[in-house]
Amino acid sequence: MEQRFTEAAEQVKNLKGKPSDTDLLELYGLYKQATVGDNNTDKPGMLDFKGKAKWEAWTKQKGTSKEGAQDAYIKVVDRLVTVHGL
Repeated sequence: MEQRFTEAAEQVKNLKGKPSDTDLLELYGLYKQATVGDNNTDKPGMLDFKGKAKWEAWTKQKGTSKEGAQDAYIKVVDRLVTVHGL
């Protein structure tokens, strides 16, 4: 699983098209959950829109196991590869 997760993380960098912001936030949250675990950081300020969106995407994954987050991440990447190509 770890190797496939690492391969998927590399594939994202080589997509021909740009994923939607929603897809990017989902990938971010799953990646952080798989590599760091539950989000225990302070919520960014109200004017930090990008930071707040990323924080919320990661917090949404709270309680997901490392393996569960890796599996979900791989599935999202596989879908994006199908849509955007490499």
